[in-house]
Amino acid sequence: MSTLKSGEKRKAEPYRAAKKEWQKKPRLEGGDDKKAKGGDSENKNGTSPYEKGTSTSREAHAKQKQLVQERRAAKPLADELARAKKLWERLRRKSHVPKEERQKLVDELFTITTGRIRDFVLKHDAVRAVQTAVKYSTPEQRKGIAWELKGAYPQMAESKYAKFLVGKLLVQNDEATRDMIISEFYGKVRKLINHPEASWILDDVYRTVATKRQRAMLLREWYGAEFALANTSALGASSDEEGQEPTADLAQILEKEPSKRGVIKTHLQGMINTLVQKKLTGFTILHDAMLQYFLNVPAGSEDHREFVEMVKGDEGGDLLKNMAFTKSGARLVCLLLAHGDAKDRKVLLRTYKDTFQLLCGDQYGHAIILAACDLVDDTKLTSKAIFPEILGKGDDKDADSASKEVENIIFCANDLNARTTILYLFEGPSRALFPASHAADLALLEEIHEIRKTTSKKDPEVRRKELIAAVSPQLLSAIATAPAELVATSFGCQLVTDVLLGATGDKTQALAAIAQSAAGPTKPAASEDEDMEDGGVALGAVPATPHVSQSSFGTRLLKTLVAGGRFDRATGQIKPVDPPLRFANVLYPQIREHTLEWATGDVSSFVVVALLEAADLDKAHAAELKKTLSEKKSRKALEKSASEETADQKSKREAAEAAAVAKEAAAAAESTDAASDKKDKKDKKKKADKKKVAAAATERPVGNAGAKLLLEKLA
Repeated sequence: MSTLKSGEKRKAEPYRAAKKEWQKKPRLEGGDDKKAKGGDSENKNGTSPYEKGTSTSREAHAKQKQLVQERRAAKPLADELARAKKLWERLRRKSHVPKEERQKLVDELFTITTGRIRDFVLKHDAVRAVQTAVKYSTPEQRKGIAWELKGAYPQMAESKYAKFLVGKLLVQNDEATRDMIISEFYGKVRKLINHPEASWILDDVYRTVATKRQRAMLLREWYGAEFALANTSALGASSDEEGQEPTADLAQILEKEPSKRGVIKTHLQGMINTLVQKKLTGFTILHDAMLQYFLNVPAGSEDHREFVEMVKGDEGGDLLKNMAFTKSGARLVCLLLAHGDAKDRKVLLRTYKDTFQLLCGDQYGHAIILAACDLVDDTKLTSKAIFPEILGKGDDKDADSASKEVENIIFCANDLNARTTILYLFEGPSRALFPASHAADLALLEEIHEIRKTTSKKDPEVRRKELIAAVSPQLLSAIATAPAELVATSFGCQLVTDVLLGATGDKTQALAAIAQSAAGPTKPAASEDEDMEDGGVALGAVPATPHVSQSSFGTRLLKTLVAGGRFDRATGQIKPVDPPLRFANVLYPQIREHTLEWATGDVSSFVVVALLEAADLDKAHAAELKKTLSEKKSRKALEKSASEETADQKSKREAAEAAAVAKEAAAAAESTDAASDKKDKKDKKKKADKKKVAAAATERPVGNAGAKLLLEKLA
């Protein structure tokens, strides 16, 4: 027990070994006999040689330290390594080294390493100095380092520390240098992909910096030793056998040489199984290889069943989770869902528990959710496993849970990938939902739709309606809670339109909330005593969210809801929803006091046109609206709006004029240097272009088209 008083500091004392018998005397055979004879392990002065702090211990330690230093000094490049490490210690503190001094240190470091770079990169401490040299080097210096290391990159990739230098040289060099580095991995893919360090470098090369041709060359080595040897030969490194670019498409390779199917399948399956058993399942090149294998085994065959069981049998589900975030992996999961039975689909979806929220926003993972919505016949499983994670539980009554649910839905409405997982139920594979960037989604959906004809029993339309019924309460609640946030963006307006037209359940509160967001003046009132900028915004003020009447997507939303359905181009008519929304009677009381502002607005005037055309608008409201628009003051404002340029028309005209002026200036500059005969031709072309611009200017419509329609209807 300590004898120190409270608050008293303990004095620093040299360490002394505890006076224990087993510490002072080593336990040796025959120790009892020695003790009985009077012998002991103490020195003549009465101290133990094992006790720390003695002169003998200090001398031994000093001697040992001296031996270590002598061994280091005897190694090759000992002085250079020591100096390089001192330079690295100085350079790594970037903020403490002036630029001029840093350049001198870098030059000295290059003087030390040039010509001896291979001796440095495979030492765990010296390679850091080389990485620092690369960091502050010029392009020529980096290129010199890269080419000096030619032939050593596979060995560096296997090093725990030098592998990072390989990554730096790949990213920070020109195309020729990258091609040289990548070509050194040809013929060694099988060895490197199974190495704990080199495998990650190889996959980073395949995933990030390799070209399409280089990726094909690396992936082909999964098909057998013959392809690895072909990569190392001059023929394999330059082109395919027929003078074409090499392909990694296994179907094309087997079509040319069907006799190699068994050898290729065995080799490919062995490499895949090896990595899966080692738990090295996060590689993009592995997922590409797995997809090629799955696409080339017949559905329902023994190889097909063994492959599915291997994927399902992965403990922890790391394989499936990693596959979901790569292009080939996500496609493979979708195909597994398409070919599997109800039990297989349930097992696969269970693996992604607590992961669906990440999947919905991923550029590849969201396709798995789309496939599940199209393939799983048990819609209760889908609605309970997937949508509560994406949208929220929906049954929690506390404010925090409700707020989180609204945040999730706003995110899903505005995220380019997540929005597809919700709106796909309402729109299907439409171009409005899947732009050109998501063309691969449409191709994948078409592929699984063809497969589900033989693997799914439920009618697709019934499945879609059941899923819509499951998500409708949460979506309608979010619209009623946060209408302003949703109508502030074009994607949000698209979600509101789809939900209010296609959802099931009571829509009264959601419709009222959307109408309430349109209330008030369409333009903010400017204060006279505030300092204003040219654009009419108070200096220092944060611009507020524009009114819904000022955006084309916001007015399109209101016009569609007032019409009660979407416009069908095939019939040329509005296709009303059932039951009818009767939104005109909800919206008009909110905008009654600002009807003229809506009628003369650039884009909002079409909402007033839709109100006049609405068949379900109450007679009293319709009469009041016509009376307001028929007043002398209103007619005068409508006529002015119909005849004057709108802001959008003005900006387009000015842009066209500026483009014409720029084109004339360019033509004039070219004509001064051209020959006289060419000059005449250009002059004629210039005059013709001027006539086209003038004709386009006269043909360009001027005035508010919505105001013109209102005047026609009031006539």
